[in-house]
Amino acid sequence: MTKFEFPRFPTRHGYMSEKIQRDYITSAITKKVLPPDAHRLPQIVSLTAANDVSKPVQFWQLYSVLGQDRIVNIVADFYERVFADEAWFTSVFARVGGIDHHINTQAAMWIDVMGGGPFYHGAEFRLNFHHTHNAIQLMNDKGAERWSKLMLESLDASAKHMTDDPRVRPSINTFLTHFMGKYAQEFAFENRSVFGETNPPVKRKINFLKMTTEAIKELSETELVEALEERGVDASKYLGKDDLVNKALML
Repeated sequence: MTKFEFPRFPTRHGYMSEKIQRDYITSAITKKVLPPDAHRLPQIVSLTAANDVSKPVQFWQLYSVLGQDRIVNIVADFYERVFADEAWFTSVFARVGGIDHHINTQAAMWIDVMGGGPFYHGAEFRLNFHHTHNAIQLMNDKGAERWSKLMLESLDASAKHMTDDPRVRPSINTFLTHFMGKYAQEFAFENRSVFGETNPPVKRKINFLKMTTEAIKELSETELVEALEERGVDASKYLGKDDLVNKALML
């Protein structure tokens, strides 16, 4: 089991981090990526990544692993690609400001959401204003597809900035996938963005001894099987949920 020593960088909530965290957790619970009680689990809501490599890094914990310079470097690589792209795409960004302006504002947003503190003044209002006024020409299928293509290239080229923690890239992918899904819904374009492997589902630790009979009965059959097998029980001997529940109550 690989261990790390986080936080390598001090963390605190920013202007966006708490709301984005809540929104993502709510969505992830619906998709069964996070357990129903994720809002109350310290390892999930903390801004500091777990030192156990078997536990995913949530994207609001990325600052504790990467710090400011690495995040800025990843964003800078992306905007170098943006400003070297075709005129129909680059011109939308150039009208707003030069490359340094975009690196600074995008990095500020990333750092804010990733647990680095209050960097992105204006929070979601500012972000929404930018998309509906400055970047509206790209908030469509064509623009999203090109943005995602360049970001994927940038992520692949930025592996050196992601430390030796294998959880970092899936966490960044999760962050981007969440926001792209949000924009696709808001601006009615097809979300075809695939940045790579995202965070795996977090399984809650089930301790039958600390659960009421009613709570055990509310578990799904899959959760019962997995929890029993973690305790060395051959769950295949128990047919149906009632038998599984009865076995769990006997432990």
